[in-house]
Amino acid sequence: MPINAALAYQNNKIKSSTPAELTLMLYEGAIKFCNMAMDGIDVKDINKANSNIIKVEKIITHLRVTLDFNYPVAKEFDNVYDYLYSRLVTANIQKDKEILEEVLEHLRGMRDTWKEVMKLTKANS
Repeated sequence: MPINAALAYQNNKIKSSTPAELTLMLYEGAIKFCNMAMDGIDVKDINKANSNIIKVEKIITHLRVTLDFNYPVAKEFDNVYDYLYSRLVTANIQKDKEILEEVLEHLRGMRDTWKEVMKLTKANS
């Protein structure tokens, strides 16, 4: 029963979130899965590393396909997402923790910037 309650809570949270909040959740998820992939590499669990890197790749792909190219900054985000995706593929092939740390640094920076944008937008509303 607790699992169903937790799932219902998560579904409700997602359904009631703004697009900005959903984007923040995606960044948070990518960071979490990137950390889990690095843990997999540390303990030599190739399957854990692989499955979590793929989760990060899927999040990056989702962020890319939802870009609105009516805004010039979207092209810059697309370039960053393309780079991160490429690095994730390389990290997965080589099971390279250093590459994942690089990706993680970018993801944290993007998440933190996104949080600031959300604060500024809320303050100006």
